[in-house]
Amino acid sequence: MEKKKLFEFKTRTIVATGLGAALFTVMFMYLKVPTGIPETEIQTAYGVGGFFAALFGPIAGFLIQFIGHALSDSVQYGSVWWSWVVASGISGCIVGLTYRRLKVDQGIFGANDIIYFNVMQLIANAIAWIVIAPVLDIVIYSEPANLVFTQGLVAAISNAVSTGVIGTILLALYSRTRSQKGSLTKEEE
Repeated sequence: MEKKKLFEFKTRTIVATGLGAALFTVMFMYLKVPTGIPETEIQTAYGVGGFFAALFGPIAGFLIQFIGHALSDSVQYGSVWWSWVVASGISGCIVGLTYRRLKVDQGIFGANDIIYFNVMQLIANAIAWIVIAPVLDIVIYSEPANLVFTQGLVAAISNAVSTGVIGTILLALYSRTRSQKGSLTKEEE
């Protein structure tokens, strides 16, 4: 099997990006759970974003979450909160780095793959929500540091839970629909 290229953008990746961004937008708007922190919810969309990122790579992961979050902000609020949109894209990109190592499309998603996916998504969520989103909130919008770092921490935890639970389940289920190489053998007569 040919080695996966991280930053290759094929037709199937473009189609998956469009589908993923649409799904992410709808889920981001309608399938969320309140956390008690203002403007910070558990977003189920990140589980789907992580699933697509792991299957199609960092470019797809970035675009799905960036476009999906931007569209959702535009429709819901009439304007885009760019600091969090950028953080969404970066988290999708980092999760998409798992694409090269994972073999979900070949029917393989074992315990080591689950651990690898979840360590990477934890790192991605920590970088995006504890560092990037709060810093950009302060730089772009002059938001108070104590508020944005609290929001960022809650978002990191909730998005990691969403990506970890929903993303892992989707990847495991999808891997079961794929045939493993050599799993089909010719029957002897």
